[in-house]
Amino acid sequence: MEVSRRKAPPRPPRPAAPLPLLAYLLALAAPSRGADEPVWRSEQAIGAIAASRADGVFVASGSCLDQLDYSLEHRLSRLYRDQAGNCTEPVSLAPPARPRPGSSFSKLLLPYSEGAADLQGLLLTGWTFDRGACEVRLLGNLSHSSLRNGTEVVSCHPQGSTAGVVYRAGDQNRWYLAVAATYVLPEPETASRCNPAASDRDTAIALKDTEGRSLATEELGRLKLRGGAGSLHFVDAFLWNGSVYFPYYPYNYTSGAATGWPSMVRIAQSAKVLQFQGQAALDCGHGHPDGRRLLLSSSLVEALGVWAGVFSAATGEGQEKRSPATTALCLFRMSEIQERAKSCSWDFQTAEQNCKEGEQPERVQPIASSTLIHSDLTSVYGTVVMNRTVLFLGTGDGQLLKVILGENLTSNCPEVIYEIKEETPVFYKLVPHPKKNIYIYLTAGKEVRRIRVANCSKHKSCTECLTATDPHCGWCHSLQRCTFKEDCVPLDNYENWLDISSGAKKCPQINLFRSSEDKTTVTVVGSLPPKRSEWKCVMKNLDTGRELCKGRSPPGRVCTCNMPTRATYKDVLAVNVTFSSGSWHLSKRFNFTNCSSFRECPACIGTDCAWCKSERKCIHPFTACDPSDYKTNQEHCQVAVEKRAPSKTAGGGRFTENRSSRANPGLQVFYVKSIEPRKISTLGKSNVIVTGANFSQASNITMILKGTSTCDKDVIQVSHVLNDTHMKFSLPSSRKEMKDVCIQFDGGNCTSVGPLSYIALPHCSLIYPATTWISGGQNITILGRNFDVIDNLIISHELKGNINVSEYCMATSCRFSAPSFKGSKARANVTVKLRVQETYLDCGSLQYLEDPRFTGCRVEPEGDTELEVKIQKENDDFNISKTDIEITLFHGENKQLNCSFENITRNQDLTIILCKIKGITNANSIDTSSKKVRVKLGNLELYVEQETVPTTWYFLIVLPVLLVIVIFAAVGVTRHKSKELSRKQSQQLELLESELRKEIRDGFAELQMDKLDVVDSFGTVPFLDYKHFALRTFFPESGGFTHIFTEDMHNRDANDKNESLTALDALICNKSFLVTVIHTLEKQKNFSVKDRCLFASFLTIALQTKLVYLTSILEVLTRDLMEQSSNMQPKLMLRRTESVVEKLLTNWMSVCLSGFLRETVGEPFYLLVTTLNQKINKGPVDVITCKALYTLNEDWLLWQVPEFSTVALNVVFEKIPENESADVCRNISVNVLDCDTIGQAKEKIFQAFLSKNGSPYGLQLNEIGLELQVGTRQKELLDIDSSSVILEDGITKLNTIGHYEISNGSTIKVFKKIANFTTDVEYSEDHCHLILPDSEAFQDVQGKRHRGKHKFKVKEMYLTKLLSTKVAIHSVLEKLFRSIWSLPNSRAPFAIKYFFDFLDAQAENKKITDPDVVHIWKTNSLPLRFWVNILKNPQFVFDIKKTPHIDGCLSVIAQAFMDAFSLTEQQLGKEAPTNKLLYAKDIPTYKEEVKSYYKAIRDLPPLSSSEMEEFLTQESKKHENEFNEEVALTEIYKYIVKYFDEILNKLERERGLEEAQKQLLHVKVLFDEKKKCKWM
Repeated sequence: MEVSRRKAPPRPPRPAAPLPLLAYLLALAAPSRGADEPVWRSEQAIGAIAASRADGVFVASGSCLDQLDYSLEHRLSRLYRDQAGNCTEPVSLAPPARPRPGSSFSKLLLPYSEGAADLQGLLLTGWTFDRGACEVRLLGNLSHSSLRNGTEVVSCHPQGSTAGVVYRAGDQNRWYLAVAATYVLPEPETASRCNPAASDRDTAIALKDTEGRSLATEELGRLKLRGGAGSLHFVDAFLWNGSVYFPYYPYNYTSGAATGWPSMVRIAQSAKVLQFQGQAALDCGHGHPDGRRLLLSSSLVEALGVWAGVFSAATGEGQEKRSPATTALCLFRMSEIQERAKSCSWDFQTAEQNCKEGEQPERVQPIASSTLIHSDLTSVYGTVVMNRTVLFLGTGDGQLLKVILGENLTSNCPEVIYEIKEETPVFYKLVPHPKKNIYIYLTAGKEVRRIRVANCSKHKSCTECLTATDPHCGWCHSLQRCTFKEDCVPLDNYENWLDISSGAKKCPQINLFRSSEDKTTVTVVGSLPPKRSEWKCVMKNLDTGRELCKGRSPPGRVCTCNMPTRATYKDVLAVNVTFSSGSWHLSKRFNFTNCSSFRECPACIGTDCAWCKSERKCIHPFTACDPSDYKTNQEHCQVAVEKRAPSKTAGGGRFTENRSSRANPGLQVFYVKSIEPRKISTLGKSNVIVTGANFSQASNITMILKGTSTCDKDVIQVSHVLNDTHMKFSLPSSRKEMKDVCIQFDGGNCTSVGPLSYIALPHCSLIYPATTWISGGQNITILGRNFDVIDNLIISHELKGNINVSEYCMATSCRFSAPSFKGSKARANVTVKLRVQETYLDCGSLQYLEDPRFTGCRVEPEGDTELEVKIQKENDDFNISKTDIEITLFHGENKQLNCSFENITRNQDLTIILCKIKGITNANSIDTSSKKVRVKLGNLELYVEQETVPTTWYFLIVLPVLLVIVIFAAVGVTRHKSKELSRKQSQQLELLESELRKEIRDGFAELQMDKLDVVDSFGTVPFLDYKHFALRTFFPESGGFTHIFTEDMHNRDANDKNESLTALDALICNKSFLVTVIHTLEKQKNFSVKDRCLFASFLTIALQTKLVYLTSILEVLTRDLMEQSSNMQPKLMLRRTESVVEKLLTNWMSVCLSGFLRETVGEPFYLLVTTLNQKINKGPVDVITCKALYTLNEDWLLWQVPEFSTVALNVVFEKIPENESADVCRNISVNVLDCDTIGQAKEKIFQAFLSKNGSPYGLQLNEIGLELQVGTRQKELLDIDSSSVILEDGITKLNTIGHYEISNGSTIKVFKKIANFTTDVEYSEDHCHLILPDSEAFQDVQGKRHRGKHKFKVKEMYLTKLLSTKVAIHSVLEKLFRSIWSLPNSRAPFAIKYFFDFLDAQAENKKITDPDVVHIWKTNSLPLRFWVNILKNPQFVFDIKKTPHIDGCLSVIAQAFMDAFSLTEQQLGKEAPTNKLLYAKDIPTYKEEVKSYYKAIRDLPPLSSSEMEEFLTQESKKHENEFNEEVALTEIYKYIVKYFDEILNKLERERGLEEAQKQLLHVKVLFDEKKKCKWM
């Protein structure tokens, strides 16, 4: 809802004179926007807002409902009735022309049923659509469709009002909706929009049952409008003392005027029947001549039994009637409203008519002391904090005010706690944070902000904090600042925070007093923070730095410092006293300068001196005086102060109105006419002029400003009486608001001058045009707001300084003429500034460019009465308007005609300015006699010569000749270029053909002849131990869990297991309990796939030594999974890891097949990885992208390969302490490629050493360096050094063997680096190796024999390299595959045989006759869940590092492996991916072998249960003490406790789990006790 508004309202106390901007902004820093004030913006104006207790904030705008969390982060959006579209689309109806409170498309937003037993929270929403529809949705799940809905519940008119409340009543405790609405509007244009049923046209209030299948149009009860009563606008609905109250006011929607007094109607809070209990009129008209008949906002302060309302008088269409007293906050006692609410109704039809004839409604009066009058209030929210009533008020210019009522409900002067920069009017409803009372939600326009309810930090001392009487703020001892209670740490100590109930006297203060005649004592009084460390106090002489006294005390007692009275101490002029305990400290400076010069007690004590009562003189506090006469406290001077305090006159400070007549009324009569200006900025104004008569006759003239009624008046003395009719005042700074002004002459009555508005500083939004010419004079416009308070407009130039320009300003725009900067630089940027008082505000920049250049003009007659003038101008960036340009045509003997501007046309080369001269009689003769045209652009005046006819003819003759010459020249050049291009293209085609022949022949020859010398003896296979193998399999992506399970468990005491974990261990060994827990967890929406996998892995570790039990759990869960899958597609079972059992199966296979993997499959698998690495490294490998010439994966193919050759190196290894064995061969011949980087050469050298000696060199790669030995010289080889090639775009090319021009037989020395060696080097995008940047690919070969070679490289030329790699590893790959699907000694591994038989048995039980289903089950459970995982991740099995390239190749192998198990026949064409085509011929053979493998397992004799149990028991014993099972149990408990309520509810519903339920509760108690012990 929007409220009629105008700029005005409040801010903090003002200084006596205008402040500079910096000081002023610092003074007002409190209400600014900070990081703790999040903002959410809607796409449309917000119509309703509500906050639920647990589900966040709900906002309705247009046809959209948004759910936000309490920090205003967006969660979800829903359109009305879940319509298609999004919330950014505008609603179909236009917004109302005159919106009133409650006017919008969304009518109701009511959360209810929150916290009710066994019920979910609900949200009732009302909309104008579908004849005033309502929806009921789940609060916690807006995405769920609406539970109930109905039509004709709320007003269907955007201008119409609706207010409602949901309550519980009746024997069945059902929820009812009491709703009041403006169902019918008088405007004829809205009549066709929505017509309620004839019986509903007079309905004002209805009662509906919200728990039926729909919100029925039929009401349980209704209250109808009285005949001729007109329309009612309802503002709010609330419950109090068993009744429902609806505040409203009679309103004429046609004229836009209130037609009666605001009232409140009361109905019973009952079920089934609507019972009218009376109505009462509300009078909040005090201080306004017409009364305030509009009600803008409503808030019930339930704890106080008080209702607060914001009332307004009519303001007119253009706000012209707004005054400082237009709006008011009034508080009414609910008990009085209830008592005065008469059963006689003048607005509604009632069953009993108890009205007497001519009886008028009695108006209830507000609580006078709390009424607050203001120019532009829009909203109110009230609450009680620490027995103080706090009211928050929104204003029409975007301020949030805070009012704290005194003990007798007296309003104080409101504090501004927030200001919206854009000055958007505040929404009529302020919503408190439902959980934290330090926040409130402020809605304005399309934005919602979360605002802190107090600016505690602005109070810099304890005394200032507590005397501010803000119940939200208090003094935090530990932080030594004013804070909210929630911000004061530690929170657990109530003594750490002083609230306002303590009073300022409780603030810690340093006191200096005479404890005896010869001793002065310094101590601390007030509340002190609870400290456990000792207290220290020190007094220092500030002039000399010498300690005068020092004291210490234990933690429980306050430290004191005693100062002996000595004559020498009277020279001590300033001391500093410090009290400290730990990090807490308090200090105070005392000044004793000129004590003897003071004659009065208050002045003496005010300067820290002491007053000696008996001698009635001011003394130095360290000089002698009897203790009973020695006074250092201001309170002892209070009597004297009261006697001497002069009464303040009207000339300054606060003002008391004097309504009495003047002593001699026959003297001069003063007359006040006006005040200028009527608007000033919040900085104040030094020259406000008042006009009238007889001013020079008065001796004392003051101006009195009265703003908000509860704030002090400003009393300002006249600055200067200019003459008898004019005088000048200097007004101080103030916050935004409208104030009433009156002038008082010589203490007489105050003569009203009318209102004066303090408004915000100007804000600029746009300067246009933003570019002008250097000569100046162009009209420039500035758009923005509040321009009617600026004093000057200034142009700031870097050389010429500030230049004042004359301007014409209105509220939202300013116009000025750009000054000339002729003579300065041709181009310049200047800053436009606004001066307000002595403050300069930047408004934007204006760019000056060279003056426009005109090239000529043409004059052409249009008949005999009209001339057309076309002026040619060079194209530029100026935006020239009609008002900027003036054109005059000169003809004959200095005759001239004004030319009327028509338009400007911009072409590609020139800009044409067109103007016309009309109403002449001899156009042709003027045309022939015309000489020149004068163009005036602002200050620029130019004469443009007319184009002559001879010039035109000359141009027409010469042009064809020039064209012929150009054409012949172009033909000649084109023919020459064409021949040259044809010759080059022929050469390039020949080169391309030659290259293609060579590459294809080389690929064919390599495929037929190449052999890979596979190293049969590769030493010991580097298997990982079982623990690391299992952890990498269980947690493939959660490396963070690995270290917590890998601590040494062999030294662990078996009896050391704590009681809580022992109890949990016993509980999960209850099969029924564990299965129930797993199923319950899987039903939770936020129990993600990752959580399921982790839970399965923790369970596997916890039951590592109980594999028999784990297997039985696996069986039960698999059967349950089959039950779920059987209803859908059984072939999809076990295909994805989406449940606990699927990950559990993977882990179980890993545990049970670890021995088979190590003994049978491990060696061929390692040989495959080694052989693949060998083949890849045989050709070029790009070190940046890891792409290689030899690969299985097309994505990793290095097709941009340069020419390369093999270089044989003689490598000499330096003798090092790590490898001093005598039989180690230190001279080795190593083959590398000339395109290898130095790092790649190091790796090949290391591998050669390992192959030669059977053991590694003893150092890491990064610890060694390579040196090229040439004669006696040695050169260190590096990937990057000063000789590295840097390409044109700044990319550094890595050094290679070829870069250093190393030839066959060269000697390379391997040496140990001294220090500063780095870890693995990762090169950035600023480096390259073999794949050059696009810009370099062609240039790289320009100097070579074959030009353009790189340009014609295509990937398909090198696809034979994939086949070459496949052939090289083929035998090794087949050996690996057959080791997996073979049966050694005609026996299958126990786990495979057992689980395959289990799947066969389940298929029989479920009568599944399709053999493909069982085949797919077996494939999904073994190859897919286990073997593919191993084949793609050799690092799970071996202590090796997997490179990204190896990973790409293994993905192709794994795909071929899975294709072998697939039942579908592959239909591959020529366009199929190479990864599929590579093994296409081998797959049919593999498929036959797989089928034989499955058949052989099925034909083996079944395992007995004892055999399987014995196998599982042996495996369990092998892995005892391998893992820290306590960690796994702890992680399992975290999941149980997270979903504890859901698990407990499930156990309660299941039969036979009562004991498990008790054990679970016992386990929780044990864990909770353990947690408490840790805290203690």
